[in-house]
Amino acid sequence: MPKQRHVAVIVDATKPYDRKVISGLAEYVQQVGNWSLYVEEEPLDKLPDFRTWDGDGVIANFDDPRVFNAVRNLDVPVVGLGGGYGKYQPRQDISYLRTDNDKVAQLAATLLVERGFRHFAYCGMPKTPLNGWSKERERSFINYVSTRGFPCEVYNGRFTTTRQWRKLQDHLGRWLSAVEKPIGIMACNDARARHVLEACRNIGVRVPDEIAVIGVDNDELICELTQPPLSSVEQGARRLGYEAAASLEKLMSGKRIKSFERTIEPVGVVERRSTDTLAFDDAAVTLALQIIRERACEPIQVRDVIDAVTVSRTSLETRFQKHTGHSIHSQIRNTQLTQAKKMLTRANLPIKSISQHCGFRTVQYFTTVFREEFGETPAAFQNARRAGL
Repeated sequence: MPKQRHVAVIVDATKPYDRKVISGLAEYVQQVGNWSLYVEEEPLDKLPDFRTWDGDGVIANFDDPRVFNAVRNLDVPVVGLGGGYGKYQPRQDISYLRTDNDKVAQLAATLLVERGFRHFAYCGMPKTPLNGWSKERERSFINYVSTRGFPCEVYNGRFTTTRQWRKLQDHLGRWLSAVEKPIGIMACNDARARHVLEACRNIGVRVPDEIAVIGVDNDELICELTQPPLSSVEQGARRLGYEAAASLEKLMSGKRIKSFERTIEPVGVVERRSTDTLAFDDAAVTLALQIIRERACEPIQVRDVIDAVTVSRTSLETRFQKHTGHSIHSQIRNTQLTQAKKMLTRANLPIKSISQHCGFRTVQYFTTVFREEFGETPAAFQNARRAGL
């Protein structure tokens, strides 16, 4: 019988990111079967008494420096996680897993660019020692859209809490009234995106036609209750939790790990109505995109799109490349692959059925294209999602 492991998990279970981390930890615990977890909803107030706690290891969110200070000198293995801020510093001899803020921002920017927006904005928060992840996302978002030749505004505001809700909304509303529209806005997280959507409603701005909004965390409680429902980047929080547990198990077993710091990529974008629009000023390109979105999995070919738009192939290909940055064929293939990823993540279907539904002529061809695009086979991707990764 394996030795029972007593592990303290010090995260803030009131936050969506931390709750998903815990779900990833739970997946690992169910697999190994010999972990006993100490988890409290308010980690700062209910830390174990480390003078008497007879534990084997700790997993803690280092974004709060008080948590880091409480565990950094323990005699048991510690694995940290978070957004790269708080008290953690690179090259410390503590295993640390962090969010890939660059990839998060790039996913959000890519979606908005593909929706045809030519004006962009980032809505963050006033800077504090704990939210440097918001600044990282801001820099990456600006860099991505600027490389495409588009301007980007930034709003961080003056209010760090919602206790001054009316002032927050008034200030945000004035900024939103002044930005050039139509515009695609990335918010640093879902909570901030909710502020944007509420301000849009207050000033009478139409979402997503005038302002499209995307958040981060895919907190379903927020995303489904906002009006309209919010598109959001799903971070790799569950995988991060699973990998943190696996790293701690190695350390508790006396093994060394290859790297003290690791970055976990986001899963992808969960699209909802807040970005369900096309903002191109070329009617032919807009129609072509609508046709592809609706019929890509039939499947259709480039010739079908050209026939439906009734524009010459040379003209439409040139205009499509100019506005979207890629070819009609690439757009069809990307749409098929996006649908395939959604089905692999959410549907309990055989690979063959998903392949056929998404318009691929054979499973072998589907596997080849999927692996070229995402670096793994559809089966590996599906198995990882089923395991909570």
